[in-house]
Amino acid sequence: MKKIFEFIKKNDVWVLLALVAITLVIAYMSADASCALAAVIPSASVGKIVSGEPLTRSLAARHSDGLIKSAIDDRITKIRPMSTPIDQLSRWAGARKADSMVVDYYSVDIKPTKATLSVAYTEPSASAVTSAAQKVTITTSNNDIFEVSETLLVQGVKGYEADGVTPAKSDLVLYITSKEENGNLNVYAINGKKIGSIEGCVPSIPASSTLIRMGRAATELDVQTAQFEALPVKEQNNCQIFKIQVEQSTFQKIAAKNVPWDFSDSEEAAIYDMRLGMEKTFMFGVKNTLYDSRKKENVMLTGGIWWQAGKEYEFDPSKELTQNDLIDMMKEAFTGNGGNKRKVLIGGSDFIGRINKLDVTKVISAEDEFVKWGIDFSEIRSKFGKFYILYSEVFDDCGMSDYGFAFDPEFITRWAHVPFGHQKLDLKSAGIRNTDAVVMTEASCLTLRYPAAHMRIVPKKG
Repeated sequence: MKKIFEFIKKNDVWVLLALVAITLVIAYMSADASCALAAVIPSASVGKIVSGEPLTRSLAARHSDGLIKSAIDDRITKIRPMSTPIDQLSRWAGARKADSMVVDYYSVDIKPTKATLSVAYTEPSASAVTSAAQKVTITTSNNDIFEVSETLLVQGVKGYEADGVTPAKSDLVLYITSKEENGNLNVYAINGKKIGSIEGCVPSIPASSTLIRMGRAATELDVQTAQFEALPVKEQNNCQIFKIQVEQSTFQKIAAKNVPWDFSDSEEAAIYDMRLGMEKTFMFGVKNTLYDSRKKENVMLTGGIWWQAGKEYEFDPSKELTQNDLIDMMKEAFTGNGGNKRKVLIGGSDFIGRINKLDVTKVISAEDEFVKWGIDFSEIRSKFGKFYILYSEVFDDCGMSDYGFAFDPEFITRWAHVPFGHQKLDLKSAGIRNTDAVVMTEASCLTLRYPAAHMRIVPKKG
């Protein structure tokens, strides 16, 4: 040992170089050993054990096919969402599980707030008036919505001051004292007219006057009042099976390409086409069940939400849309339905173009675009509520470029009997075709709760 130290002391430079060389050799051998260990251990009986390499997506793809969820499953809502707003919104909110291809659901509307006078009432002359003019019988377009002790506002017909002679600033208000067996209403005038010597007479009311339900007025000794019930109505819709298949031949896959286009790009394009078809069906489809005699099976077709909407607004397409028209449209969309104060308004290119031409004033304002549910909207505000506006190309595709649809996103339900998924087909092993194939499937439908919270907007005919 003493001789070894003496040698190092005399030849320190050469020894130092030798030590460096030995270190490099050991490091190289260790790297080779590490690389050699970066492999699947064959003795594992369940699963695959890999050592010497970090767990990455590429490693998982090589050794555990299907472990990493495909992007088309968890990111489907990011595939061109602006083109399919109905499908996008319903997916964003999540789907309810449907145990059957036929979906039973219940919808309910709030009690209507107004009706119109079916037959005009004409007050008697001063010479013929009697006390009967204080209590008159009227009939409306919907007598069932009115109950005893309710008060009615007669829109557009002025009442009278306490003297019964001076017209009042307020509209006429009636009080329902009883109902006939045929449903007609017996009413008193609260701010009635003095005719001759008779006070509190009901003045003349033109036909088609609007009667608006207001609060009930009970007496001090009243304990009971007319019953009120709101029962949901059972509806049905069919889930429709949507499918699309993508194939790529082996020779196409290995061929040199001028642009990086692979099977995933084909899948994305197919999903977009599938969603575009679903969007049209969810909007304008007709519920039915057909028998395919060739396949010996039933084909179930789903009904679109366009037909489920409870309201419809007409505008004159021969005239330019004005701000007053838009306010009337928003009034109809937001009132009398108990919905939210924000709705989505989609429409074809001509209809959206009409809105874009409007001038903005303090009564109604347009805000900058913003992103919600993965979609870029433009916002219009009024005292009634907000419209989130978006052009929808499916209206143009279906020949309805001058139509629109205002809907409450809170009251759209997506039902899925078979959630969206994709399945690889082994056509090579089956001896059918030398291709890589994937089929994408979903069985689903849309339903509307509170139909009156949604509105079709259509141009007048003729």
